[in-house]
Amino acid sequence: FNLKLASLACQTTTAMADASHPAIIRLNPTQYAHILDNNTNVTRVLIGPLTHARQDHETKVFGPADMILVPPRHYCVVKNPVVKKDGKVVVNSNNQQVELQYGEEEIRLEGPPFPLYPGEQMPVGPSPLRIVPPQSALRLIALRDHDDNGVKRVAGDEWQFRGPATYTPRVEAKVVDTITAQVVQPGRALRLQAKQELSDASGAVRKAGEEWLHRKAGAYLPGVFEVVVETVEPLTLTDKKAIHIRALRTFTDEFEKQRRAGEEWLLTIDDCETHIPDVHEEIVNPALPLIVLTRKQYCVVLNAWDE
Repeated sequence: FNLKLASLACQTTTAMADASHPAIIRLNPTQYAHILDNNTNVTRVLIGPLTHARQDHETKVFGPADMILVPPRHYCVVKNPVVKKDGKVVVNSNNQQVELQYGEEEIRLEGPPFPLYPGEQMPVGPSPLRIVPPQSALRLIALRDHDDNGVKRVAGDEWQFRGPATYTPRVEAKVVDTITAQVVQPGRALRLQAKQELSDASGAVRKAGEEWLHRKAGAYLPGVFEVVVETVEPLTLTDKKAIHIRALRTFTDEFEKQRRAGEEWLLTIDDCETHIPDVHEEIVNPALPLIVLTRKQYCVVLNAWDE
C-alpha cells in the first residue's frame, strides 16, 4: 500500500513538472518566452510564431507571455534595456548572452510589439503621453547633461515646456511641477520676484531677489525663475481724499517722475482715478481726507509746499 502511494505521488509530481515545463512550447505571433540553457547558464528569448521542442538541458523560466504593445500617443519605460547597434540587439559572441545597459532607463514610444529580454524590467507600462493645455507649462529639471533639441542642458538646469503641446518624456529630465497662468484683471497687477538673474516678459534684466509689477491685463504665465508674491489691488482716489506716498528707494514712478529715497508726495484725483502701489512705494495714508474751509474759517500750514 505504501509503495502504491509513493508511486502515485511520484506520478503526480512528474505530471505537475511536465505541465510547468512542457516538452513542446508553442508561441503565437505576439508571444515570447525565456528559455534557460542549464549547460551554459544563459537565458535566451524565443519569439513567436514558433514551435520549440525543449531539450533536456533547457528549462522554461518565463512565458509564454504577450509582447509589449505601445499604442499611438503612448509610452513606456524599460529599465536595464538591451544594447542595440544599427537597430539590432547586441549579443555577446562568447556566451550568446544579450548585453544590457544596467542602471539605465529607456523611453519607448509607439511601434511594433516587442519582448522583454532577460534582465529587462518595465516599471512604467504603456501610459498616455501628457497633454499640456494652453496657458500652462511643465516645469522640468535636468537629471544629467544632455542636448535638448539643440539646447545644451546640464544637470540641475530648470526650464519650461509650454502648451498647448504634447510632452514626450525623456530619461534625462524630470517633471517637477505644473504651472498655470494667472489672469490679471484690468486695474490690478501681479507682484513678482526673481529667484535668480533673468529677463522678464518685457525684456528687462532682473537681479536675484528683485521685485517688480506686471500691470498688463490678461493671462500671464510666470517664468521658471519668477515667483508670484501677491496680486496688488488698486487704491481709488476721489475728490475728497488723496494718497500719501513715501519712496523706499530712488526710482522712476509710473508717471515718469524721478523719486528719491525718502521723498514723500500726494496723489490726487487730478493725477489718476486709481493707483497701484509700486514695489518701491510705501503707502503712508491711503485715504488722506480733504480739508474744507468755509468762508469764515482759516488754517495755518507749516512747511507749505510751493508748486
